[in-house]
Amino acid sequence: MNDVLILGIESSCDETAAAVVRNGREMLSNAIHTQINIHREYGGVVPEIASRSHVEKIDSVIDAAMNEAGITFDMLNAVAVTYGPGLIGALLVGVSSAKALAYAIKKPLVPVHHIKGHIMANFIAHPNLKPPFVCLVASGGHSHIVEVRDYTDFHILGRTRDDAAGEAFDKIARVLGLGYPGGAKIDVLAKLGNAEAVDFPRVRIDRDKNCLDFSFSGVKTAVINYLHKLDQNGQAYDKADIAASFQAAVTDVLCEHTLEAARKTDNKIIALAGGVASNSELRAKMTRLAVKEGIEVVYPPPVLCTDNAAMIACAGYYGYMKNDFADLTLNAVASLPLEDES
Repeated sequence: MNDVLILGIESSCDETAAAVVRNGREMLSNAIHTQINIHREYGGVVPEIASRSHVEKIDSVIDAAMNEAGITFDMLNAVAVTYGPGLIGALLVGVSSAKALAYAIKKPLVPVHHIKGHIMANFIAHPNLKPPFVCLVASGGHSHIVEVRDYTDFHILGRTRDDAAGEAFDKIARVLGLGYPGGAKIDVLAKLGNAEAVDFPRVRIDRDKNCLDFSFSGVKTAVINYLHKLDQNGQAYDKADIAASFQAAVTDVLCEHTLEAARKTDNKIIALAGGVASNSELRAKMTRLAVKEGIEVVYPPPVLCTDNAAMIACAGYYGYMKNDFADLTLNAVASLPLEDES
């Protein structure tokens, strides 16, 4: 069979990205323009600013991806694009560009769900990985446990009821004065602290019903209230201890629920995906606990954990192989569920 080349385009939040992937596994290019420096002074992503930056950078990022891959547009088999979930204005930039490009070069347009894209990053990082497996998708906007039954068949086993794990990391980092983005900063600072210094809550919803859903608003509030009380009493505290204790609480819950999901579905592989999958404590803890049960843990390198277009191109490949195409009426969807999510 001839090689299949997919151009992926991603603009769901604050990364403008394009990439070319061959046969769903081999990354030929991965161009990313990050907006971190733009949003840092605001302590988080400003949607209007993000959208404007995408408009300014999308064409040059696509050109960079094509040049790095060393191919021309006529060599592509399809154009894949994230159409949700995400910031609506940001998504529209990528969707509009992908539709215009697909129309101009007369190639199919493949719509891609952002969460599925994150899962697919593992196929690029681990070319021999095959379904079925359980995947923890944890980022600033999502916290899902997904059973990957096949390349296009996904079943949700658990999800957040409120805050996403990455959202909680960013909030606590802001309260500690670490800046934005907070996840990586907490990861670094936590290495200097005592994870047992403060016993922050580990929330389990409907344990008797074996519910695997998450809730991180409680631990976030507990940390904030704890710090406020210390400040009001004029008591000093070690930021590293707070970071380590908070990180331990979050990663304990992520690991417990994901391992239980693997047991319930009799899967022997756990994959991690999303920005929080870069967290060193989560990786180490999940691996340490899983190996005791004969379960393998895989995850992408950090560049494929945060938003990128290689993962979108990979998902686009499997959509292409199933003729899952969209026409030029494709629109962005800010709150896009997985097929079986209710």
